Amino acid sequence: MSPPGRPKGEYRSAQHEGSSVSTVSQRWRRPGLTPFTWAREPLLWATVGLLVLAAGMPLLEPAFGALFPDLQRPMYRQESFLALLGAHAALVAASSAVAVVLGMAAGWFVTRPAGAEFRPLVESAVAIGQSVPPVAVLAVAAPLVGFGAWPALIALALYGLLPVLRGCIAGIESVPGVVLESASGLGMTAWQRFLRVELPLAAPVLLAGVRSSVVINIGTAAIASTVGAQTLGTPIIIGLAGFNTAYVLQGAVLVGALAVVSDMSFVRLARWAQRWRTPS
Repeated sequence: MSPPGRPKGEYRSAQHEGSSVSTVSQRWRRPGLTPFTWAREPLLWATVGLLVLAAGMPLLEPAFGALFPDLQRPMYRQESFLALLGAHAALVAASSAVAVVLGMAAGWFVTRPAGAEFRPLVESAVAIGQSVPPVAVLAVAAPLVGFGAWPALIALALYGLLPVLRGCIAGIESVPGVVLESASGLGMTAWQRFLRVELPLAAPVLLAGVRSSVVINIGTAAIASTVGAQTLGTPIIIGLAGFNTAYVLQGAVLVGALAVVSDMSFVRLARWAQRWRTPS
């Protein structure tokens, strides 16, 4: 009922406008929807810190000189740390992409009725691939494909395949059978059911496997410099060969920082993927 002296339509319009404003204000009060959320985002500041550390590493030469007074050259200057960081991240991203594609394809195959009998064989083969030391893979692959990033790509892809495969299988198997039956009852094909039902519901578990694979490869990619690949392992390898602990420390700090930023990125991605499992 509208107040006395006020038209009915005008009252309804004002009431609707007030409810809309109230809804918008409630949304802004929700966690993660404040206008300055980005300023409190740890991932953003961690990424900025990593880039600043890589770009400003040469400015820390006096500090490394004080820590290692016996070294004539306490700062690695053959290449830019920022360029090495980019090359390292690109190599990890490329090898992880290959591992994700192969691992998801194998995981999808062994969870289908036609490929279930091949599951022990596939898991054993992938486990053997990870048990072989990456250095051995590099030593075998370098004469075949040449020195540089290609042998490192092969070694890292093989080394990161097992966590992706296990995460894919565990994620698909965690999808309730009732949900699959409902999807089939709606007339979905096997491929549609996988893309629209199984994959979204399996995403949190799958991302956990990808997360482990990427973080492992970030550390392992440092040894790719032994076959000529430009990574953050270059100052580490040169430092070990020349007994320069400062070089080793500079490369190791950036590798560790990159691993932390990557792990934080996957934590944020996993929260987004969890929306498929929980109602909004």
